[in-house]
Amino acid sequence: MMSNRQLMKRLMARPGRKFSLKDFDPGWTADIKNEKKAEALLAEGVKELSKHQEVLYAQDTRAVLMIFQAMDAAGKDGTIRHVMSGVNPQGCQVFAFKAPSAEERDHTYLWRSMKALPERGRIGIHNRSYYEETLVCRVHPEILAAQQLPDDLKDEKIWKRRFREINNFERYLVDNGMLVLKFFLHVSKAEQKKRFLARIDEEDKNWKFSVNDARERTFWKDYMRAYEDVFTNTSTEAAPWYIIPADHKWFSRLAVAAITVQAIDDLKLSFPKVSPDKKRELQEVRKALAAEKD
Repeated sequence: MMSNRQLMKRLMARPGRKFSLKDFDPGWTADIKNEKKAEALLAEGVKELSKHQEVLYAQDTRAVLMIFQAMDAAGKDGTIRHVMSGVNPQGCQVFAFKAPSAEERDHTYLWRSMKALPERGRIGIHNRSYYEETLVCRVHPEILAAQQLPDDLKDEKIWKRRFREINNFERYLVDNGMLVLKFFLHVSKAEQKKRFLARIDEEDKNWKFSVNDARERTFWKDYMRAYEDVFTNTSTEAAPWYIIPADHKWFSRLAVAAITVQAIDDLKLSFPKVSPDKKRELQEVRKALAAEKD
């Protein structure tokens, strides 16, 4: 198994380069062929992440924002659940973004994400994000046409403007102490088909499937082109994208955990230092407690 840093480098969409999904194999597992081995490594990663989260919460100066994007059935929910399984719920918050509400449509497209940003000391998870405004709206022009924007702003330059706005927004977050981690769970079309069939054939999975899921599959190539443009234009030094192979759920969970642990470790967090006066105060309290009679 390669190191966390090596994995991080291997799966990063290189900032400043034209991106192609053909360069990333959705079935890649870093030569890990044993699922049990991956699960053991994931358990270690979850423990490390829990330790990092404890220090992050205590320090209360930084925050972590984890963004997940993917095609349907790529495993976002399961990845979030497994990777964050050891984290104290008090220090973590998850938001799943669906189609915008009437109130959200009356604001700019970044508004609802701004409201959901994690506080200092917390890890925030966005299951889908403002990137939908450069993906689904691009694949389905009728959605953009219905948005409450002036008509002259619904031109061919809107995507470049949104890329610029998003990059500036993420740069702002980073400059104010937030670590921005962006994950694309890269599932193959063949694996998605397999998972869709399982959702139809297995009764306890029927609730996960909708006819619209199959409809969106017919736009696969359009989505892949849109994603490639997103990664080319918004994978930056401040907030790079990580392309996570997702045909094997056990590996995608391990990869997300490994990258998250390494990224937070690079922040060099530490518990707040106690002043000499505070230490003396604690010693006085200790003496008083020790003198108490049970």
